[in-house]
Amino acid sequence: MRFAVEVLVTLKPGLADPQGKAIEGALPTLGWRNVSGVRMGKHLRLELEAGSESEARTQVEEMAGRLLSNPVIEDSRILELREA
Repeated sequence: MRFAVEVLVTLKPGLADPQGKAIEGALPTLGWRNVSGVRMGKHLRLELEAGSESEARTQVEEMAGRLLSNPVIEDSRILELREA
């Protein structure tokens, strides 16, 4: 079976996020003074072949831990996993 997957990778809470801070600092200059707490992350989409949804989830979790994220400083979570 073919599965479509979306994965979100973000910095762990409490770690400095220079990209988020830069965006947060620039927003008021563009007129958005009501925004705070900006954090940057990565949103990945992929498709894979697997025998079951459980197998697909296991493979994606392994990919996220070994390649898609740096587990020392980043958290990852599967946003969506569905049959393609």
